Amino acid sequence: MISIFSIIFYVLAFMSVYVQVFLLLTFIENRKKIVVRKGDIQLKKYPAVTVIVPCWNEEKTIYKTVRSLLDLNYPKDKLKIFLVDDGSTDSTWHAINKFAKYSNVNVFHKKNGGKHSALNLGLEKLETDFVGCLDADSFADKNALVRIMSYFEKDPTAMAVAPSVMVENPKSIIQKAQKAEYYLSVYVKKMLAFLGAIHVTPGPLTIFKRQVFDNLGPYRSAHNTEDMEIAYRMQSNHYKIEQCNDAYVYTNTPSTVSKLYKQRLRWIYGFINNTIDYRKVLFKRKYGNFSLFTVPAGILSVVAVSYLFFKVVYSLGKFLAHKFVEYRVVGVDFTPSVGSFDPFFINSQAGIFVSIMLYSLVIFSIVLGHKMAKEKWSFPVNIVYFFVIYSVIAPFWLMRALLNTVITKKPSWR
Repeated sequence: MISIFSIIFYVLAFMSVYVQVFLLLTFIENRKKIVVRKGDIQLKKYPAVTVIVPCWNEEKTIYKTVRSLLDLNYPKDKLKIFLVDDGSTDSTWHAINKFAKYSNVNVFHKKNGGKHSALNLGLEKLETDFVGCLDADSFADKNALVRIMSYFEKDPTAMAVAPSVMVENPKSIIQKAQKAEYYLSVYVKKMLAFLGAIHVTPGPLTIFKRQVFDNLGPYRSAHNTEDMEIAYRMQSNHYKIEQCNDAYVYTNTPSTVSKLYKQRLRWIYGFINNTIDYRKVLFKRKYGNFSLFTVPAGILSVVAVSYLFFKVVYSLGKFLAHKFVEYRVVGVDFTPSVGSFDPFFINSQAGIFVSIMLYSLVIFSIVLGHKMAKEKWSFPVNIVYFFVIYSVIAPFWLMRALLNTVITKKPSWR
């Protein structure tokens, strides 16, 4: 007789496969709309844009960040750059002041209040119809902004356009694993854009129409995930968010397990708690695929990983208990066990095939994301690092995020 644990596993596995198949069908339906442009492009009109760079203790990266903005393929008289020092304790203020000599750069200093408060200071000084943020550890490709703005030119109903965020010069195995993950994100975000269901507008150079903040208000702290909350707020007010797959922004990613754990703990905690804050939109048709697909899929991943984590812990505990009893009864047997291979004993349950199908779909999604960003088919070897590392440590930051939610403990930014 099939156990309740097996039923739960099959249900979660089926739903996970359903999510991946749904995204794949979305890709097949819209594949001709996905283009990777080469070289410079021209706009009919170049709207004025302000890019806010919030800084806190970013003396090591801020020069390259600002330099990437100054080198953008966009008319200099149409680009404003706001550098906001959020009470740094290192030499960030000194570093950004070196850029004050540029006519299109404004430098501000404020008491530390968090990234959202630094962005809001920039919004208070805003004079242009378009505004975006570039995190101080990220660097824009020279054509990123003009390609993003081409989406607004093509579709006047678009209220925000996000770029493709990729890993900058990965060195450690941890960063190489993230490179594969970011390719996966390019694919998923583009599919969610086709579905009108993007749930986060990332800090690295998402561009908004000023109307978003005029109508919906400024950034909020939002559990240290202000870029997710503003997307939730936009979706709940039926504001369209697009994704430009060939607008590249490169970001420094955590180089160690400890740093990655802290970052993802904050992200997952933010997802859980922003979803709780906006629970009123869940499973309501009027909020579209954001309500019916994106957020439920995120909840599904949390539930599935939590279940598998407890199942593994339970099975391991049961195994160790059995071995302890065996040791008490017969002692330790060091006699090697050598036998012939019999294919009859291979586990051929449906769950194995479902798992293989799920992993295959995820691998194909990463490959598609790589092609959508770079316009070439290849198998990123970093996929191996991705599966090995994330399978081991992802359940831990997820379980900690759930615990922090229960005890109302907000994770630190770094």
